[in-house]
Amino acid sequence: MFYLCSGGNGIMRRQRYIPKSHAQPPAIAFESAEEAWFWFVRCQQVRRDGARIDPEIGSTIRPCDPDDVFCAADRLLRDGVIGSGHAKVLGYFGLLQRTPDPRCPEQASAARFWTEAMDRLSSPLRAKGIVE
Repeated sequence: MFYLCSGGNGIMRRQRYIPKSHAQPPAIAFESAEEAWFWFVRCQQVRRDGARIDPEIGSTIRPCDPDDVFCAADRLLRDGVIGSGHAKVLGYFGLLQRTPDPRCPEQASAARFWTEAMDRLSSPLRAKGIVE
């Protein structure tokens, strides 16, 4: 758009700043507590390497921050709903990005802890809309 200068015949361009609206796509909840847990662990690994986590960056927008998943698990641990054995299994297999194999004798106990922890973690994550 052009406006006349008040003191002369010249034409002066006036900049207009209009904020752009950014339509944000809807957040997609996780299909399971396992998926949410593995996402949290990957985010923690990236943080440890020095990156800043922004839940809106990436191919999928999630309905929470990674810390929300941890806080739900931590609350279960502090309330005694899961024990330290559950927490150790969540941490160990979370870093491996896989579930324990119940067919393997060495992992049978870990698989039981994992299943119990995921079952108990599902409820608070579902209540918060983090898991479908």
